Amino acid sequence: MLIIGLNGSPNKNGNTKMLLNQVLEKASGLGSETRILEIDELLASSKHGFCKACSNPCSGVCYKGSKLEEAFELMKKADGLVFGSPVYFGSVSGQLKALFDKTRKLRVEKAFYNKVAAGVTVGTSRFGGQETTMKALHDIMLVHGMIIVADGFGEDDCGHHGVCAQRPADKDEFAIKRSEILAKRLVEVCKATEQLRK
Repeated sequence: MLIIGLNGSPNKNGNTKMLLNQVLEKASGLGSETRILEIDELLASSKHGFCKACSNPCSGVCYKGSKLEEAFELMKKADGLVFGSPVYFGSVSGQLKALFDKTRKLRVEKAFYNKVAAGVTVGTSRFGGQETTMKALHDIMLVHGMIIVADGFGEDDCGHHGVCAQRPADKDEFAIKRSEILAKRLVEVCKATEQLRK
């Protein structure tokens, strides 16, 4: 089982990455192979940082032969994807949005259909737009036909929308606990839906 975390923050070692690492470490402890991808670096490797809708249907020419293309191929093989984003003006980061604008070709291919997906978000204040950012992540997941899971698990509780933390995330004990619960749910649903991705 392969679970990939996508860091939508321009900060490689910040709050979002810390939460992603919490989820992936727990998933790894449960027997999953895990990887983390830096969206900022992937976008920099493509011809244009943003989708220009240069062809319809999308040919993927702007990222041909780039690290972004390699990342997309890896993501196609994944059972689970965990999206991480800081809260920027009540929504996802520009980096994360730009990445998914470039997945038009993959959507036509149904490349992420039935992937199990979850999210983590971090805001500066207690009610700093984490849930609206999570909803934006859910919208992206739904448009790709992904199976959304949140931070609930049978032995714990039903959870909420996903992991929503307040900065600094490494001091948010509740978010750290929810990250571990999310990982258990993610692994559980990846196992249960494996045949759907064959």
